[in-house]
Amino acid sequence: MGAELFGFTRLYGAVAGGQAEYLRVPQAQYGPIKVPEGVQDDRYVYLSDVLPTAWQAVEYAGIPRGGTLAVLGLGPIGIMACRVAKVRGMADRVIAVDLVPERLRRARADGVEVHDLNDFSRQEDLVEAVLSTTGGRGPDAVIDAVGAEAHGSPLGRTAHRVAGFLPREWAARLTEKTGVDRLAALRLAIALVRRGGTISLSGVYGGMADPLPLMTMFDKQIQLRMGLANVRRWADDIFPLLTDDDPLGVDGFATHRMPLEEAPRAYEMFQHKEDGAIKILMRP
Repeated sequence: MGAELFGFTRLYGAVAGGQAEYLRVPQAQYGPIKVPEGVQDDRYVYLSDVLPTAWQAVEYAGIPRGGTLAVLGLGPIGIMACRVAKVRGMADRVIAVDLVPERLRRARADGVEVHDLNDFSRQEDLVEAVLSTTGGRGPDAVIDAVGAEAHGSPLGRTAHRVAGFLPREWAARLTEKTGVDRLAALRLAIALVRRGGTISLSGVYGGMADPLPLMTMFDKQIQLRMGLANVRRWADDIFPLLTDDDPLGVDGFATHRMPLEEAPRAYEMFQHKEDGAIKILMRP
C-alpha cells in the first residue's frame, strides 16, 4: 500500500515505532513539527494522530452550513471529531452513537446528543430514533470513527478468526487478497445519512473484498470520502487552537497515563473498555 503507519503491519508500511522508546523518522525534513518549549506535552502530543484524524474526518464530512452531523464511535477520534465540529461552528447539531457509558457521558458533557446502542435491539430501531430527530431526513453527514472493529458483522468476525488460525505468512496473504472487514458501523452510516449526504470514513478498513450495499449507496446518492489522516497537512490549521484557552480540551483529554513498560496492560484496558479508559498516554 502507499500509506504508512508507525507501529503497524506491512499492510501499512511496517514502519517500526509508535509506542516505543525509539522510532525511525521517514521524511524527517518534512514530518516533525516544532512546538514551543515549556508547555506540557499533552498540549501537542495529539498532533501526531488524534487531532489531524478528527480534523480531516470533519473536513471530509462536508457539513453544510446549519447542518447536522452524526458521529459513530466515541473513542478518541470520535470524541475529538465532535469537539472539532462544534468549536469550528461547522454543525448546528452533533449526534453521536456508542455503547460505552464513560464515552457517552463525556460526549454528553460536551453538548453532544448521544444514543446508547444498548438501548436498541435492532439497527432499524436506532436508525428510526435518529431520523425522528432530523425531520425524517437523516443527518447531512456521518463520520464513521469505528472502522473494522465494530461490534456485529458475523461474516467479518468469522473471517478474522479463520485467519488467526493460519500461519502468519498465509494469514497476511489472505488478508491482502481476500480479507473482509466488519462493516457494521459503515452499514449503519449508509442507513443513517440523508439522501445526497456525505459519509466520512476515519475508522481504518483493510479488507480487499468487502461486500457493500452499492445499490443503496447509488440510490441515496451518497458521497463517500475516506483515507488515513494526512497528519502534516492539517497541523498548521490546528496549531492556533492549541492555546491556554484550550478550546478543544486537549490538556485534560487523556483518561490515563502509564509507563511504557505497562503498554500491554494499557492495550488490554482499552480493548476491553476497562476502568473508563478512553485515551491512554505512554510515558517512556
